Amino acid sequence: MSTDPSSVAGQPMSRIIAAVDGSATSYQAAVWAAVAADLHGCGLHLVTSISLPVGEIPGELLGDTDLALLDRDGQRIVDEAGRVVRAAATSVGVPITTEVIREPIIGYLLDRSRHARAIAMGSRGLGAIRRGLLGSVADAVTRHAHCPVAVIHATAAADPLSAEKPVLVGIDGSPHSVPTLEFAFQEASVRKVGVTALHAWTDVLGSYVPLIGWEPLRAQENELLSERLAGFGERYPDVPVRRMLVTERPGQALLQESEHAQLVVIGSRGRGGFTGMLLGSTSSTVLHNVETPTVVVRA
Repeated sequence: MSTDPSSVAGQPMSRIIAAVDGSATSYQAAVWAAVAADLHGCGLHLVTSISLPVGEIPGELLGDTDLALLDRDGQRIVDEAGRVVRAAATSVGVPITTEVIREPIIGYLLDRSRHARAIAMGSRGLGAIRRGLLGSVADAVTRHAHCPVAVIHATAAADPLSAEKPVLVGIDGSPHSVPTLEFAFQEASVRKVGVTALHAWTDVLGSYVPLIGWEPLRAQENELLSERLAGFGERYPDVPVRRMLVTERPGQALLQESEHAQLVVIGSRGRGGFTGMLLGSTSSTVLHNVETPTVVVRA
């Protein structure tokens, strides 16, 4: 019924996992995952869960006929996801595997995240995943997954025009920015685009911005941004970098700049301008409002 060749010769396979549930956004997540898998030369694994939500009939009380119907529905969902991927990403030739599981999706994704390159999910869900992602599923996966997690909204940004846009990365100045930057530069390199490195270094706006001593503080934050970017230019000489130092709330700054990016990359937690990441006010603003595909990278 489903295939899940999770290892070869006892070694875990590198792959991107897309959780699908029959919703349009989950199919867009599958398309994004297929393009990313093709760029990185790894496999794509499509998975759906037929586990019933809490409050509905417990799985152990379902008869064989009920389970067979759920299995068929799950298979239909992963088959349709595969069809959408092939239709939307015609140039992609990655190996695709599928799986229908009877266990809750959160535990499955967290376990598989230990060996996955990334996990992709839609921003809203139906069917087995049921609740709008950015609810319990996305909150748990983005907080606890061992690999980067991509949250996809209305579009996978897989069109030729989007493909020319840069990768936008939020930098908070802390050491936790390093894996976030690493991921952003890797993605920009394989996508053959530049990186926009945005550092929002204050949460104060408007008339509350201090006028005295402002420039020395800006110079200090500019130096911090340079320190975080140091070395990436040498390692990724093919990736042009645009630096953005803004006195704006981080979430709003990323939201505004995301319109000019094909991918937004944010860290799992931070300090300074990005205090509260993840899932505080900044990440909540980004994940709920940014239409561009967004990847959360845990340190």
